[in-house]
Amino acid sequence: MEPPEDMEEGRSFVEVMSEKYSPENFPYRRGPGMGVVVVPTAGPQGSPMKDRLNLPSVLVLHNCGISRAGDQAEIAAFCAHVIELDLSGNKLQNWHEISKIVSSIPNLEFLNLSSNPLAGMILEPRWAEAFSRVRRLVLNNTQVSWDTVLLLTREIPELEELFLCLNEYSSVSASSVACPTLRLLHITDNSLQDWAEVRKFGSMFPSLDTLVMANNNLASIQDSKDILQRLFPNLRSINLHNSGLNRWEDIEKLNFFPKLEEVRLQGIPLLQTYTNVERRSLMIAQLPSISVLNGSVVSDSEREDAERFFIRYHLDYPEEELPYRYHSLVTKYGKLEPLAEIDLRPRCHAQVEVHCEEKVEQLSIRLDQTVADLKKQLTTVVQLSTHSMRLYYIDKCSAFGPEEMKYNTRALHSYSIQDGDEILVVPKTK
Repeated sequence: MEPPEDMEEGRSFVEVMSEKYSPENFPYRRGPGMGVVVVPTAGPQGSPMKDRLNLPSVLVLHNCGISRAGDQAEIAAFCAHVIELDLSGNKLQNWHEISKIVSSIPNLEFLNLSSNPLAGMILEPRWAEAFSRVRRLVLNNTQVSWDTVLLLTREIPELEELFLCLNEYSSVSASSVACPTLRLLHITDNSLQDWAEVRKFGSMFPSLDTLVMANNNLASIQDSKDILQRLFPNLRSINLHNSGLNRWEDIEKLNFFPKLEEVRLQGIPLLQTYTNVERRSLMIAQLPSISVLNGSVVSDSEREDAERFFIRYHLDYPEEELPYRYHSLVTKYGKLEPLAEIDLRPRCHAQVEVHCEEKVEQLSIRLDQTVADLKKQLTTVVQLSTHSMRLYYIDKCSAFGPEEMKYNTRALHSYSIQDGDEILVVPKTK
């Protein structure tokens, strides 16, 4: 698709840069990166450039209405030191104009073109050469075609990070030329459901270290151990948040990635019926090589607890339904007995003996009440007003003497009262 004819109505990169980074708007050494005063060579007559600009090495020109480059000589004069450029949210829809900007910034390593309308726009190979020095490229929410992505990966020899989120990809085509330097592929919020599409990333990016595929509704992991080991030999981290995985067999296949140590797997159908504790414990037990799960480090003690939980969780399963991991853990720990059920809820009542002079009464008291409440309860038992009694707690299992209950607002449960303990009521002397 050809760029629209009304492109000239937008603002140029040169105009926006001159306005934002003029000395009036951008004082020296302010903003991201190290501020640098750049004095240009004599520009053409009518140039929007000032006598000088205070340009940092990281330029952020987000949502500025930029649709074209402007004079390339002026870009080159001012941007020789720039290493990062954020052009997200603009009106750039002509790859030729983008290439003019990029080719004029010789040290550019990071380029963000997110949310520019690039759907259907064709990138000519001669323009793509301008991106050859970029190492990190962000194309989120651009609807850039997959063919354009492949062209860029071929023309950028040292590309390390590629962001392709929100581009509505449901399928991808493999490239005949691999991109051996790419370490991070961030391709969340697309429509990749078939593992056959994900498989292509392995052959295209053999050094891939981190694959972020959240919100893609991936249905399953279909390859065998040998294929996964061959296609993803260096994958260290994978994010499958909110995918469509619904079988434990898919989780087990994550063990086939030889270097995988970090997994993010929240919001998948498989785990919806489990409690939070069950989800984490069962996942840790199924993934013995994982050191970080959902952003939290897995300690040695947590792993042992999870593996023991896994054995006990499956004790009542029929033999034919037991997962493979169960048998390997039984070999490690033995067949464990179920844990005894212990009620750890705080006691609500206690049966105590109330002593007042020669009188002894058995009384059930609530432990969630205060000393003042207990005194009110005892008025009918000992025939004394609350102001006429002093209370002492006697722990029958303690070697210490009676403890006066002198603070009316203190809760009874703080005394750790047990059945059979005593409450001594002493009338106050006038």
